[in-house]
Amino acid sequence: MIMVDVEADGPIPGDYSLTCFGAVVVEPSLSKTFYGRLKPVSQRWIPEALAVGGFTREETLEFDDPKTVMEQFEAWLQTAGSGRPMFVSDNNGFDWQFINYYFHHFLGRNPFGHSSTNLGSLYKGLVKDFSKNFKHLRQTAHTHHPVDDARGNAEALLTLKNELGLKIGLK
Repeated sequence: MIMVDVEADGPIPGDYSLTCFGAVVVEPSLSKTFYGRLKPVSQRWIPEALAVGGFTREETLEFDDPKTVMEQFEAWLQTAGSGRPMFVSDNNGFDWQFINYYFHHFLGRNPFGHSSTNLGSLYKGLVKDFSKNFKHLRQTAHTHHPVDDARGNAEALLTLKNELGLKIGLK
């Protein structure tokens, strides 16, 4: 299981750009991480969206080539564990669309396949209450640095396993 968090300069991939993302292998140590910063693929951006990640447009223009970052992420995923990685996020409707788009656009494939899991929905089902939120289970502060945010979400998922009895195959 790979917990992923993204920051972007707008609401949809293609018209807007993925600025950075982080990933954490969900295991007790939470020590296997990936961080990528990507140069824009579009001339469009929303200043308020870009500001969430703490970057200026000028800074993002100096980030890494998106194809190279996605190749590096795929290589990292291959070393992160055995079998197909499972994509998990606290807002997979947003995070998944960018990662899926960038993998397919730049590499022609997505090592995650065609599926993702939403941490918030998983928690709601586990506690049997659609109005509940898992965010109180994070230990790492939600800073909008995607590795911090992915780590906090991975901590919450481990709590679901260790304290609430969620049956997931983790090492």
